[in-house]
Amino acid sequence: MQRSHLPPPFPHSLATLASFQETMMKKILLVLLVSLTALAQASEPAQVMIVGTYHFSNPGQDIHNVEAADVSTPARQAEIARVVSALQGFAPTLVAVEWPRPQADERYARYLDGTLPPSDNEVVQLGFRLASAAGLERVHGIDVKGAFPFGPVHAWAEANGRGAELAGLQARAQAEIARFAALQAEHSIGTVLHAMNQPGAISESHALYAALLRFGDDDVQPGVELNAAWEQRNLAICARLLQALRPGSRAVAFFGHGHVYLLRRCVVEAPGVELVEAIDYLPRE
Repeated sequence: MQRSHLPPPFPHSLATLASFQETMMKKILLVLLVSLTALAQASEPAQVMIVGTYHFSNPGQDIHNVEAADVSTPARQAEIARVVSALQGFAPTLVAVEWPRPQADERYARYLDGTLPPSDNEVVQLGFRLASAAGLERVHGIDVKGAFPFGPVHAWAEANGRGAELAGLQARAQAEIARFAALQAEHSIGTVLHAMNQPGAISESHALYAALLRFGDDDVQPGVELNAAWEQRNLAICARLLQALRPGSRAVAFFGHGHVYLLRRCVVEAPGVELVEAIDYLPRE
């Protein structure tokens, strides 16, 4: 009898079909798993911590400045090491500082290769040290220049019999600075930073800017112009910070205390970003 050349028996075809279906199901599940993972990563918010600082190296660039103690002493260096160690608990993936980008890029590279001269600046002492401890290849310099037209406010106040009121606001600002200076004389750097980053201290600092809105009349508004210039600079800083973030980023930004209120507000309002309180990590001794 002549042998048949028909396809394999039907049961064997069912086994082949089942194997094919199983393979396809595995591929579909793999694609779904990859897609769901990507979706979860894409929706994972970035976390940002704004750490308000004083200027460690006394540059005297602000209207009111903290007279900083020498941070190069062994005791102060140990305090800074404790601050950096505490902030490492946040597991930062990005560090941003109050320097322009070219300056931060160039100096951090030199810091990593050991050719940067010793510096008391808080960018180096806090920002560079934290980034290096976290194994980061780059520190993001996000500062920008901006106008601070205080002169027209002072001139308007004097011309309108409000000079004493303005002087009172300046005295309040100086008293706040003196309080932090007194703290560092008796307490650690971590304690000072913890006090500076309390919500009440941040709001008090910004209230002095808001009070300047009362200086002006009708079409002459020097207080408005000062606040607008200050806000524009901080928005430009915040824009650079937001542009550096990725889903799931854990960023620490070190900035002068006066910037903190507006930077925090910008972070809170930005979609896909969560604000992390610095006082939850800063040591208090």
